[in-house]
Amino acid sequence: MIGISKLYCGTVEPSDALRYERHSGKLPSHLLQFSADKKPVVVWNITRRCNLKCIHCYAHAKDMAFENELTTEEGKAIIDDLSEFGSPVILFSGGEPTMRKDLPELAEHAVKKGMRAVISTNGTLITAEKAKILKEIGLSYVGISLDGMKEIHDQFRGVKGAFEKTMDGIRNCQAAGIKVGLRFTINKKNACDVPQVFDLLEEMDIPRVCFYHLVYTGRGSDLIDEDLNHDESRKLVDLIMDRTRDLHDRGKPKEVLTVDNHADGPYLYLRMKQENPERAKEVLELLNMNEGNSTGLGIGCISWDGEVYADQFWRHKSFGNVRKRPFSKIWTDPEDKFLLQLKEKKKYVTGRCKTCSWLSICGGNFRVRAEAMTGDVWAPDPACYLTDEEISIKE
Repeated sequence: MIGISKLYCGTVEPSDALRYERHSGKLPSHLLQFSADKKPVVVWNITRRCNLKCIHCYAHAKDMAFENELTTEEGKAIIDDLSEFGSPVILFSGGEPTMRKDLPELAEHAVKKGMRAVISTNGTLITAEKAKILKEIGLSYVGISLDGMKEIHDQFRGVKGAFEKTMDGIRNCQAAGIKVGLRFTINKKNACDVPQVFDLLEEMDIPRVCFYHLVYTGRGSDLIDEDLNHDESRKLVDLIMDRTRDLHDRGKPKEVLTVDNHADGPYLYLRMKQENPERAKEVLELLNMNEGNSTGLGIGCISWDGEVYADQFWRHKSFGNVRKRPFSKIWTDPEDKFLLQLKEKKKYVTGRCKTCSWLSICGGNFRVRAEAMTGDVWAPDPACYLTDEEISIKE
């Protein structure tokens, strides 16, 4: 996760993170990526059921009941364990998490245990009444997926009318006083709508947006040919930086992040070095605090059936099941060789990643994408768009 607004526009300084001693339990949510202890933010896919048919769904979600979902009581036990373990945030996802009737009960339990509870949703089922309930239980944030304007979004989500229902969900959250943000998964078909997404942020006074680079997993495995090429990725990241700066300079700042391609960090730094060398030094310091890809370290995933994964995309490699062992025990298992390697992935990457000057702030980028393309989990990430010249620059 690369904070474009934090780094490029200077909304966060190195001293901000240092003031909290960089302990994840003490850091506010906008500084968590700079924590030193890297206690995992846990994505819990509480259901596989979904009312939409998204073409990029990593969970292969469908509108049907699935067996073996964790019960409410099992879910509360998970939350108790995560709270004691020190995980600062639990993100309820799916499928579509609002299709589980006990979502408010589970989220409220997390809040009472001192965790920050957030949800990732398509927004189509968030009525005014449901938004009011989510506000009352203390939900910190609602991330709503929007993958383009009306025509493209509906095509991407596989259901006509999804866009308008998503807009209603956003408005209902705003009316209830819940912080709401957008989640946008980038591909060739919808990259043209990114400028309109920025327009929407301004028009609807939406404070936050995350732009996700495509990950080749689940139904997203069929979209590899729809991913941006390296030149297209660079141009889009430039556009995101330009539009973020424009809003900031006009006194309408938004929190803008890119996710799942840590090449964005060095790329932003190299641009900043040309534009503002003094600020670039602070950017480099923050990027070193961030440490790049956090799969298996600063982020983890629990599936609807209790399986534990390195992140929500890496669903073919389970480290255990919370029905047999608590997440905290699975996550710190000294006998799981692969999990230990993921926590120190910089030691194991090969090829241009191994010799890259930015390895310490990129962390080897996205291993699941490398494995999907090459069959080798430690091979270079094919989505890294930095040139050989750029990865050889010494700082």
